[in-house]
Amino acid sequence: MRIVFMGTPDFASASLDALLKSDDSVVGVVTQPDRPKGRGQILTPSPVKTLAQREQIPLLQPLKMKDPEFLQALAGWKADLIAVAAFGRILPPAILSLPPHGCINVHGSLLPKYRGAGPIQWAIINGETETGITTMQMDEGMDTGAMLLQEAISITADDTAGSLSPRLAKLGGRLLVETIVRLKAGTLVPQPQDSSQAT
Repeated sequence: MRIVFMGTPDFASASLDALLKSDDSVVGVVTQPDRPKGRGQILTPSPVKTLAQREQIPLLQPLKMKDPEFLQALAGWKADLIAVAAFGRILPPAILSLPPHGCINVHGSLLPKYRGAGPIQWAIINGETETGITTMQMDEGMDTGAMLLQEAISITADDTAGSLSPRLAKLGGRLLVETIVRLKAGTLVPQPQDSSQAT
């Protein structure tokens, strides 16, 4: 399967790394533009860009998601599926409807809890004892699409977002690959989210 990956921080690079070790082909990567970082405000590439460049994967860094040149280049990769993890931008309908198998997102919570930004931090702040990863079929809402696979992990009393995030990132990569394997086998059963449980 031809896959385009969209993501930005360390959390996302774990999913890209898992895809690169899978049986499928990552034909392109989309990540956020380089941002100024540190006291010197030096333009710094995202962890996903660093990994993509190391693996010599074609890369796009659009300023705007509806930019015609970007959309044309994205379409030119002829992806069967777009995999998304912590990309940091809302995808317009033109992208969501582009690949035949749609867009699958790796979300760092047990949806429908903690939709939106900062799900790992919010689970810690609210004293949750478990969280997890949900893979979901993306739609136009904010993390509202049908759930595909979900797996929980415990949050220890000593956990911070900094210690929990790498464990979730690794789980996210494994669950993303498993989701794609089941998608190809035709054994995925999408589950609608109960929006009354959303926080």
